[in-house]
Amino acid sequence: MGGEGLHLIDYILIVASILGTIYMGIYFSRRQKSSEDYFAGGGGIPSWAIGMSIFATLISSVTFLAYPSAAYESNWILLVQGLMVPIVLVMMIWIIVPLFRKVIGLSTYEYFEKRFGFFARLYSSLAFVLTHFSKMGTVLFLVSLALSSMIEVDIFVIIAVLGVVIIFLTLLGGIEAVIWMDVIQGFLLIGGGLFCLGLLLWVPEGGPQRVVEEAFNMNKIGFGPYDIDFTRLTFIVIAFNGVFYAIQKYGTDQTIVQRYLTARNDKEAKKAAYMGVFLSVPVWGLFMLIGSLLFVFYQISGSALPEGTSVDAVFPYFIMSELPPGVTGLVIAALAAAAISSLDSDMNCLAAVGVEDYYKRFNPNCTTQQKLKVGRILVFISGLAASFVAVLYVFWEGEGVLGAVFGLYAIFSAGIVGIFLLGLFSRRANKEGLYFGIVTCILFTAYAFLTSTPMNLGGGEKLVLDFGRFNFPHHKYMLGVYSHLIVLVVGYVASLFFDRPKADVNLTIYGYFKEKQVKKEKKEEKISQLS
Repeated sequence: MGGEGLHLIDYILIVASILGTIYMGIYFSRRQKSSEDYFAGGGGIPSWAIGMSIFATLISSVTFLAYPSAAYESNWILLVQGLMVPIVLVMMIWIIVPLFRKVIGLSTYEYFEKRFGFFARLYSSLAFVLTHFSKMGTVLFLVSLALSSMIEVDIFVIIAVLGVVIIFLTLLGGIEAVIWMDVIQGFLLIGGGLFCLGLLLWVPEGGPQRVVEEAFNMNKIGFGPYDIDFTRLTFIVIAFNGVFYAIQKYGTDQTIVQRYLTARNDKEAKKAAYMGVFLSVPVWGLFMLIGSLLFVFYQISGSALPEGTSVDAVFPYFIMSELPPGVTGLVIAALAAAAISSLDSDMNCLAAVGVEDYYKRFNPNCTTQQKLKVGRILVFISGLAASFVAVLYVFWEGEGVLGAVFGLYAIFSAGIVGIFLLGLFSRRANKEGLYFGIVTCILFTAYAFLTSTPMNLGGGEKLVLDFGRFNFPHHKYMLGVYSHLIVLVVGYVASLFFDRPKADVNLTIYGYFKEKQVKKEKKEEKISQLS
């Protein structure tokens, strides 16, 4: 077994991983001749690579750290969200992929404009920008904090190095470099997780059978509580949340939708989408199992955690103290790789949205080279911004002003799935009705968030609004569910009061069925002619 501290071979592997990432950016930079190459890879990337990239984007370093700590502290209830994804996708991906590949050029939010007008595009694209901007800073801070404690390097140095590497990769190599780097990082992540799992299963006395039995006996493997209760984190709360998470991620998130456009055709894009999710779910489960077995390991193996070790620090401590030299370096490289694969996707996609939804609107006659130049500038700015937010987290320890700012982001980016579902399933819904839905959603979300989420605003943690027994009573995960449903229901009902022509059938699910029917009739006609 290893000991605390890194060996020379570990440092060599970590540095090699960083240099390899930089090389990928340089290698693919020669292919970036236009904005189409930079953001869509020329539409010729194989489906298996796109699927691995979707997987690597979904499995961020937060998953690497948060899932084991969640299972160590409780059980597998957070995995329920991920389990909802394949259920929803089986029903929807065959519609979503061809719809976007036919309707949009690059930005997901072009669909929202075609369906409901410019404001819907502005609202949904701003929601993406704000939520992913806040996510980038959070991911960079959390992984830098973990790496800083593991390799004993100042956190500001870690933030700077990771920030520079991610900017360099994305700035030069575009989406093609991002996808192929995600492939490598995905294999690193799986390999590191499997090695840790092997140690946790076979090192303790009694082997896998005893370890797994103990995990069940200690209630570390399960999805409860199963009560019908929306006020706390229960199976039903996380399941509802997971349904809308799946639709939001695969139907409205630029980081995923943009990958559909890099495939050669609809069939390849669908294969990539299925591959991404069916890889993600087992790996989410893998890291949940690692967390459960970590709890068992420190109960039965004789190894002890240092006094005062937080739940979030257990897995990093295990990596540093129990893994052999070389493997420790690979696992740390996998942790850094997970952060890179998440952040490089965000940066490229933020730039794509900036170019397509904003720059092109104000400069409609821009050339592809101008779009490429602006896209690279936006990548650079988003990377610097994420690094700046991570530094602010260090100073404010994740509290205070940042919490308030990101809370406002949550309020003003609510209901995106509701907009998408309204556009997809109703030809009667119109932009006027949708606007009523969005305004209602924002007001409700503001009320629910501010009456249920304590904030540290200088005088200790307290609610911004406190209406006593009229405060929002349910778990915060239900807030997202309600916001989408409000847009969907209010938007539809309000639309009935406005006399508007029905939407273009090709912008709805009915266009898919109409196209299938036409193809079927043509096929039958051809068969009858031959006979």
